[in-house]
Amino acid sequence: MFKKILFPIDQSRESRQAVETVTQVVKTHSSQLIILSVVEVPEPDAVIAPGDAMNSPAAIAELLQGAKSLFSQEGIEAEAIEREGKPAFVICDVADEIEADLIIMGCRGLGLTEDGVTESVTNRVINLSPCPVLIVP
Repeated sequence: MFKKILFPIDQSRESRQAVETVTQVVKTHSSQLIILSVVEVPEPDAVIAPGDAMNSPAAIAELLQGAKSLFSQEGIEAEAIEREGKPAFVICDVADEIEADLIIMGCRGLGLTEDGVTESVTNRVINLSPCPVLIVP
């Protein structure tokens, strides 16, 4: 049923909590797992907080490698993709490109905007996704 699963990650607690659900779904359906992390491109006039890891390609690469290792310990071979851009749009674009059957993601992550929950990355993905989205609380 779910041949390809896309799991977008960031350094949030919600991403870490979703790992168990991703593992169960991938094993249950013998799915191919693709892990995605997005290097956020700040607005030209945006103030970037020192140490904002989601703006660092090196930190993203380390995050993806750690995630691959974690899934490898569970017997799951995952492909890792790193992209640059606005997270919600990139997640949906990648899901379309790889023909994902399901996106699994944490309920909030680091993408909660100043505008609140209605403008969160998760909410945007739900509204723009080309496939079903499973949100892990």
